[in-house]
Amino acid sequence: MLEISRRQFLKGSGVSTGALLLPPMVPGRQEVPTFALHKKVGEARTICPYCSCGCGLLIATDSTGHIINSEGDPDHPNNRGALDPKSISVRQLSTSPHRLSKVMRRAPGASEWEEMTWEEAIPLVARRIKDTRDDTFQTTDDNGVTVNRTNGIAFIGGAANNDEDCYIAVKLARALGLVYIEHQARI
Repeated sequence: MLEISRRQFLKGSGVSTGALLLPPMVPGRQEVPTFALHKKVGEARTICPYCSCGCGLLIATDSTGHIINSEGDPDHPNNRGALDPKSISVRQLSTSPHRLSKVMRRAPGASEWEEMTWEEAIPLVARRIKDTRDDTFQTTDDNGVTVNRTNGIAFIGGAANNDEDCYIAVKLARALGLVYIEHQARI
């Protein structure tokens, strides 16, 4: 009977496991490092933007930021790695030829959309929010109680909003004095 100590067993196991993991050495063949064969890929966890279930996704992007792969997050408690057909197609959000890449505006009374720059659109939206808030702002109610609110603007979030988006949006909505703040998941 061959007697082997625990220490000798662990050493032998480590050496044999290491030998199995080494690439095969073929005479005359030059090994190419594996990192030279792949593009740089970043992977991030996110939430599916479609329905309000909040399934977890692992999104892989290339060095330009384009989505190259999406799969279910096995550590996410909602879906545990499983995805429905909409979630599987999330890559199409960034690759679809129908995706808008410019700011579009339809002027009041117009029937056609016109292109705008961000430099034109942001001040226009800000001005309309400010004017609406100023026109509908209420400092006290009918009983003289201080309320500091506006009833002329509402905010509704959707399934495409993640926690960070909702947090910032609600902070802005509260700072503006909005009363009507809702989310698709609650309606």
